[in-house]
Amino acid sequence: MPLLLALISLTWQAGAAKIDVTPKEPIWLSGYANRTKPAEGTLQPIYVKAAAFRQNNETAVIVTSDLQGFDVDMIANIATRAEKQFQLPRKGLVLNYSHNHSSPVTGKVLHLYYDLNQQQTEAVTRYTNKLQDQIVQVIGEAIKDLAPAELTFEQGLAGIAVNRRRARPNGRALFGPVDHDVPVLAIRALGGKLRAILFGYSCHTTALSGYQINGDYAGYAQAALEKRYPGTTAHFVQGCGGDANPLPRIMNSDSAEAIELAEMYGKILARAVEAVLRAPMNAVTGPLKTNYTEIQVPFTKPPTKEVLEEKLKTTRGFQQKQTQYLLNKLTKEGKLEESHAYPIQTVRFGTNLNFIALTGESVVDYCLRFKKEYGVDTTWVAGYNNELLSYIPSLRVLREGGYEGTEDMGEYGLPAPYAEDIEDRIAKAVKALLEDR
Repeated sequence: MPLLLALISLTWQAGAAKIDVTPKEPIWLSGYANRTKPAEGTLQPIYVKAAAFRQNNETAVIVTSDLQGFDVDMIANIATRAEKQFQLPRKGLVLNYSHNHSSPVTGKVLHLYYDLNQQQTEAVTRYTNKLQDQIVQVIGEAIKDLAPAELTFEQGLAGIAVNRRRARPNGRALFGPVDHDVPVLAIRALGGKLRAILFGYSCHTTALSGYQINGDYAGYAQAALEKRYPGTTAHFVQGCGGDANPLPRIMNSDSAEAIELAEMYGKILARAVEAVLRAPMNAVTGPLKTNYTEIQVPFTKPPTKEVLEEKLKTTRGFQQKQTQYLLNKLTKEGKLEESHAYPIQTVRFGTNLNFIALTGESVVDYCLRFKKEYGVDTTWVAGYNNELLSYIPSLRVLREGGYEGTEDMGEYGLPAPYAEDIEDRIAKAVKALLEDR
């Protein structure tokens, strides 16, 4: 290929858009099973944002959102419509959520958490239907906004996350790894004007837990960056924060003190992003390459009907509800699932940025492992994409036991913990995607 044509083929086009998805009617908030009433107001608007990238004939769109998560039907609907309306293939669409615990309930996400009456259920259905329309809309707006651009990437640090397993009873002896990296991808016009910022962090958005709609610390970070850089959209990408919390925090509250903490964490994260933007960053050259696969992740042996019936006699409250759900499913379908589909995506920005998108609540080991294997300076791992399936434990977490991926599986309606080879299965699939040239 002649040099001029080669340079043209590697020229980036990028676009960004955002849409306000704050509900307009009272609605139940997500993420906590102990809430007893719908939201009582809005502390901060929440958004869905999209960043589109095109090089040669390849297009990728990374959607970020101040939401708890998506269910399978929502993902399928959005992806199908995006492909039909914008010719965006499934492999080119990443759907990330901050896992915000102060956002509305959506679809069937964590459906066992909530005992909603008909009126509340109808409000969730209306919101979910409108939300899907808005997500498709913002994807289209980002693609429409595509224009010649320069991309740069670098990583900073912020010390917000604490491995929450250490904070549990008898947990102080656990090693407690965290990932304090703050990956930053800047989109600039050819003249140098900053147009959009994608940044990530690996930590639950659980600084707030009351009855007001807000974006938690990630929402405050995005708002601070958009104020600091007028005309720019700031997109938060949730990382592998399955076993990390912002600590300290004030539980069951959106009091003035809790809000102050959440805003402080947001400002710390925004400052870390600003520090990266002010320093030299590495040019992202391409070529752009998107990949997608689905693997099966197996469970350990599901419980029998007899085991569930016996457990039903000895459990109360939420645990009893989980047990009854599995028993009903077993009775209706004749068996409990032995494995589950697990989507994995990669977006390769040439040789100097590998973006790895995992499904569900991935624990920190996945970030740390893949950065070690593929380059600590050139690898960005995002959990919390696609279906909010469950916690995705590593081998370390499975063997330690505890909440993430072991004790919590029933709240997702899943029958048993994952088999110990889940981490290696995921790693093998990631390797195959990144090696597919």
